[in-house]
Amino acid sequence: MPKKCELTGKRPLKGHKVSHANNKVKRRFLPSVKKVSFKSELLNKKLKITVSNAAMRSIDKKGSFDQFMKTVKSKNLSIRLKKIKKSIIQKSA
Repeated sequence: MPKKCELTGKRPLKGHKVSHANNKVKRRFLPSVKKVSFKSELLNKKLKITVSNAAMRSIDKKGSFDQFMKTVKSKNLSIRLKKIKKSIIQKSA
């Protein structure tokens, strides 16, 4: 499973672990990502998506998965979710 959020596009970052003696060792900062299932009321489907905690908070703020997909920009979405967003917009119109 890649450590990438399908909704926000968050990926691992690179940086240094710095010791007390100021020695720098390369490391990766991994995003907090988990597999979550969402229910789309417009499509009548359950979707299993790899999501970061920031994306979970955004979905809660919008109220539902469908409302979030209507307002999110497509450039951050994965290819699979771009198709789902298109079908949600068509169903709601």
